[in-house]
Amino acid sequence: MINRLYNLEKLIKKQKVLVIYGPRRVGKTTLLNDFLSKTKLKFKLDSGDNIKVQHILKSQDFARILEYAGDYKLIALDEAQQIPNIGMGLKILVDQVQGLCIIATGSASFALSQQIGEPLTGRKKTIILYPLSQKELLPECNNNKFELRQKLEEFLVFGSYPEVITARTKAKKIDVLKELADSYLLKDVFALEKIKNSVALLNLLKLVAFQIGSEVSLNELATQVKLDVKTVERYLDIMEKAFVLKKVGAFSRNLRKEIYSKNKYYFYDNGARNAVISQFNDLKDRNDVGALWENFIVMERLKKQEYNRIYSNNYFWRTYDHKEIDWVEEREGKLFGYEIKWGNKKHKEPKLWKDTYSNAEFQVINQDNYFDFII
Repeated sequence: MINRLYNLEKLIKKQKVLVIYGPRRVGKTTLLNDFLSKTKLKFKLDSGDNIKVQHILKSQDFARILEYAGDYKLIALDEAQQIPNIGMGLKILVDQVQGLCIIATGSASFALSQQIGEPLTGRKKTIILYPLSQKELLPECNNNKFELRQKLEEFLVFGSYPEVITARTKAKKIDVLKELADSYLLKDVFALEKIKNSVALLNLLKLVAFQIGSEVSLNELATQVKLDVKTVERYLDIMEKAFVLKKVGAFSRNLRKEIYSKNKYYFYDNGARNAVISQFNDLKDRNDVGALWENFIVMERLKKQEYNRIYSNNYFWRTYDHKEIDWVEEREGKLFGYEIKWGNKKHKEPKLWKDTYSNAEFQVINQDNYFDFII
């Protein structure tokens, strides 16, 4: 078993709900079960799919809910978003049962967050579990960065979902990713949003997959998938909340030359992106290596921010005359610009950026120095 960076023992608190979000198949249930197998607390584990549990926790019946809790010190609910009005049920538990800890996992963040946001204000802690990070995989390579670097092409093509990492052959990795794309990637979107035009949604996702690292035009996407702009915007928002895509906005201080109204989209995992477009060929046979590299670096950086509690507003920067910086972080009132390059050629800091944001730091992230940026 590959150890994850989260220590649930340190994260759980009495009279609090620990909410674990994340894409499907990234190991939330495995993380939960591993913790439960070691805890000394008296616990109850239930699934949100359990009809009886659904009826009890959605009832808002104090007597039934308190009877359900009994004398347990920890209640764990896997796939908690399946329980209607789960937020109120959890609120009753944490308010009425002294000394109780609760863990709730959910893959569809938009469903779970809408239900628990207001009822659990001040009563919850939220964490996101991503596909495996490079820092989590380093111990599997004997804590040797050279050995981990040797697998870089695999990460760019096949990503880092746990089942993909543990698959022994290329054919098995492809099988896992195809199953992910066909059965799990958009499962929450279809089930919870009742989207009827699944073909248009998949076509939209494919178009975004080919535009990694570029600003996305909603009007162009709408024209190509034959939907109105508002529907395209809604679909993209849903896919972000379902942990399929990550949206990054443009940084601007309202200078005339700066782009500010467009967004870029990244996939939560390179393997998922390649599964959507059915491309698993080697890097030497691809024309999208730069996009794969940028997607990989951005997501690994987001993992580092999450796991290390680096609080940052993230953007890209671009001007109408095509000057750009791939990744901009605003941390503690300071700006940090990063240009993400697959090759090792020297890349100068854009003059307009330097002149406008003279106190900002600038760095090129390439194959020589990327470990420090993501681990």
